[in-house]
Amino acid sequence: MADTPEAPAKSEEDLLKEWQNMAADDGSGGGGDDMAAAMAEGGQPQKILDQGEIDALLGIDAGSQADGNRGVRALLDQSVVNYEKLPMLEVVYDKFERLLSTSLRQYTADNVDVTIMNMTSVRFGDYLNQIPLPAGIVVVNAVGLEDYVLLVYESNLIYAVVDVMLGGRKSRQVSVAGRQFTAIERKILDTLTDIVLSNLGEAFGPIAPIQFKPERMEVNPRFTVISQEANVAILVTVKVDLEGREGRMQFCLPYATLEPIREQLLQQFMGEKFGQDNIWENHLSQELYHTTMELDAVLDQMSFSLSEVLEWRVGDTFMLNARPNSPIRLECGGVTKMVGQMGKALDFKAVRITHNVTDLNNLKQS
Repeated sequence: MADTPEAPAKSEEDLLKEWQNMAADDGSGGGGDDMAAAMAEGGQPQKILDQGEIDALLGIDAGSQADGNRGVRALLDQSVVNYEKLPMLEVVYDKFERLLSTSLRQYTADNVDVTIMNMTSVRFGDYLNQIPLPAGIVVVNAVGLEDYVLLVYESNLIYAVVDVMLGGRKSRQVSVAGRQFTAIERKILDTLTDIVLSNLGEAFGPIAPIQFKPERMEVNPRFTVISQEANVAILVTVKVDLEGREGRMQFCLPYATLEPIREQLLQQFMGEKFGQDNIWENHLSQELYHTTMELDAVLDQMSFSLSEVLEWRVGDTFMLNARPNSPIRLECGGVTKMVGQMGKALDFKAVRITHNVTDLNNLKQS
């Protein structure tokens, strides 16, 4: 059998031209290594991710800060979220949403829409590091909880409120990144803070009598450390829409601050375990007056042994130690409630009350 002729070996220049032609036909601009990866697994082309898609997959793209963590970063942050849920806290902030909407409409004399965006658990140190600057950070003293919380205003919300209050409703929102707050802006922000904290205290009213008082406002997160960095806090994000301009405020509530009212916040419904329901108490007290009960008029009580009881026969008579003027005990459930005298009313036997339960207790004490 004749040997087949071997193919001539290609030179380096021929191989280089062949790789260049393959890269040009692919249209992706990739080099030899990219083409080899694309033609892996039986020659089937595979999708090559660009840098933007890789960032989105890892959750570090620029838009992820506005929409929350996504991708691999969201999986890593799940360890922070697995903490005790407080259902009643959501009810409190739902009420706060309605109260703040009404208060801001009266304050700005315009249409305001307040929305609770989300409520998550974060580490306090991580939250301080991700606060977008410039921001108005208010250290709030929670009187009644004996601790502090943080109220953080994004710069967009501050400038939007100032613009609306000063009459600039029709102007476009301009970029003010990096600029510090003026004295006028701080004064308006103080008034806004008083309104927000007053509504928050009113929302917490059914849970506990708490007053939120602002102590100071800082622009540097390093001066607002109210808890250890490793401690867990609840982060509540609130979106405020002012004439089409959106801004956000955030409440950072450490779990240690909420510990005194933790049991109240764990309940599913208002008044489930704690608190006082005056409507139900009044209804119960009214219904008690219409409740029927049985009273036993006891003439006398005697004790017998079991052997004596076994000897009883039909027709036997027992002599009671009761006379016509002997006191009659009125018992309810075996407990003496009143004492009276035996008598007669019309054709019925009757008892005239002479002592009530209070008189009996006084007689026992004396």
